[in-house]
Amino acid sequence: MSISTASPLAATPAKTAALAVRYAASGFYRPAWDGLNVANIGLGTYLGDPDASTDARYTAALGRYLELGGNLIDSASNYRFQRSERTIGAALQAAIAAGRVSRDEIVLCTKGGYLSFDGDWPADPDAWVRETFIDTGIVQPDDIVDGHCMAPAYLRHQIAQSRANLRVDCVDLYYLHNPEGQIPAIGADLFRERLREAFATLEVAVAQGQLCAYGAATWNGLRAAPGAPDYLSLRTLIDTARDVAGDRHHFRAVQLPLNLRMLEAVAARNQPGPAGLAALVQVAAESNIAVMASASLLQSQVIGRLPETLRAKFEPALTDAQRGLQFVRSAPGITAALVGMSRVEHVTENMALHALPPMSTASWRAVFQR
Repeated sequence: MSISTASPLAATPAKTAALAVRYAASGFYRPAWDGLNVANIGLGTYLGDPDASTDARYTAALGRYLELGGNLIDSASNYRFQRSERTIGAALQAAIAAGRVSRDEIVLCTKGGYLSFDGDWPADPDAWVRETFIDTGIVQPDDIVDGHCMAPAYLRHQIAQSRANLRVDCVDLYYLHNPEGQIPAIGADLFRERLREAFATLEVAVAQGQLCAYGAATWNGLRAAPGAPDYLSLRTLIDTARDVAGDRHHFRAVQLPLNLRMLEAVAARNQPGPAGLAALVQVAAESNIAVMASASLLQSQVIGRLPETLRAKFEPALTDAQRGLQFVRSAPGITAALVGMSRVEHVTENMALHALPPMSTASWRAVFQR
């Protein structure tokens, strides 16, 4: 594993707070977990082809994001067949070597769960999975559900792989990636058992200094209605972490979509809370869990499609992309809006919100209740 032991191991409260002061702006940096401060617009790395030209665009985009004071980077081992993680690792190390940033200012988040190829699509995907994971004993065939696995040995392998790809000793936040996809296939009881084993594995990785914290990144699970086949409750996640490690557990954050079309995180009363069912953001706030909003622009689908009556509810000079991000980052209970940015011009456009305060609660509700 090619990682540096001379540089700081992970983000720290002091350095992320100092970054927020250095790039002072109203409401742009927010408390996240364990004293860290994060920019409320995070750089995502999901989209794009697994090729050198996309690598180069992400490298330039990440450099611009760091230059403008961004410090929240989101990826996953399966994004672009590990190439997104590797691009982040190379670009971040270059920025550190040039003295533009330090490791302890940057909050690196990645995910594990999906089987990921190595840089490109193999000639025989089934044979590659068998030779890489099954024949080596990392994974048992029954552990795999539709290309997803959260068995302990597999997670250990993925954590090591992500640390090598990102060129870091320690990942600041490691998400279990879309675990709810297994529920319809294996049932609630076995799912809870597998979730417990996964969280126990992640707690060990924290104790060993490989991770600082962990969470769950979901697509449907936390948005679904109770009783849906892939419904997942935040209470189940927190209770499982407590089963494993008591009140000293390191479960810190969840990720789910929120944008001008997908509003369940703030609108659906689907999560068990102290007073009955409530919205995910409310239950997360009551439980001291950070909420990261993914798909903030719904993969650019909100751009160019907003009705004029909706545009009129925002500052007139904003672009549609800025309007979408302004809505998400202003939502009550949201720590940060994640947006895929593989082009320098998109980073510059989106990060211009740095100079603009989030919307007031009244203005945000006017958009929400449209």
